[in-house]
Amino acid sequence: MDASYIEKHIEQLKMDIYRHVQHKTLLKYTGNPLVNENQLFYMLLPFFNGENWDEEKYEGIITVGIVQASLSEHGLIDESEATSKTQQLTVLSGDYYSGRYYEILANSGNIPLIRQLSEGVVLRSEHEIRVYEPNNYTFDDWLQSLTIIESEFISRFYQQYNFEQYRAIMETNLLALRLQQELANYKEGNSSLFFLKMMDSFVPEDSLNFEKFMEDKVEKLIHQLLELLHTSLLKEELQLYIDKQLIRQS
Repeated sequence: MDASYIEKHIEQLKMDIYRHVQHKTLLKYTGNPLVNENQLFYMLLPFFNGENWDEEKYEGIITVGIVQASLSEHGLIDESEATSKTQQLTVLSGDYYSGRYYEILANSGNIPLIRQLSEGVVLRSEHEIRVYEPNNYTFDDWLQSLTIIESEFISRFYQQYNFEQYRAIMETNLLALRLQQELANYKEGNSSLFFLKMMDSFVPEDSLNFEKFMEDKVEKLIHQLLELLHTSLLKEELQLYIDKQLIRQS
């Protein structure tokens, strides 16, 4: 197994997700649903590592991909353009994807996974709403929210099929990648509400200090991830693949 083998299966999973939610009008106006290839990798990680794998589990990760896409679509809504056709169709696409993943799971009779994902939708939505609340959350609170947003559905898939030994690696890596993306957007002058809220929670209130603080936090997460990999039972090829995906500070 090499990187090309891994990437081939990630691409196949992406195509299978697209196939399950294909809709001509939505494709024309909103394009394919948003999928995160790093998340797709971790959905497939038990398979790559030789765990018992079958059609039910593969169907499960397709639905996980669809539910993540549905919430990502809702996150694209621009309130200032909420009445435009594209924005309205973006809302509808998120709703459509939500309906599709429940339909797939209901047809399969996979009630336990429906329950897991339903609970995950509630929890993730609660943490996404935090940016609009007046509460004074701490920096660690925001990290917890980002971890849930990036990882919750995969964690619940792991829990359902007894793959929780992969959870710490997955959560640490996806959080580090999210923080790197947030930091890159900030440096380009395109900060998200999450980043601005995290900055507000930082003391001292100094943007340059916060930028350095964030870079150090990412480096600590990468170090933590490497330690988790070193003590894990992951195949060497998978450890190397994860290591090569890391973006380290020069």
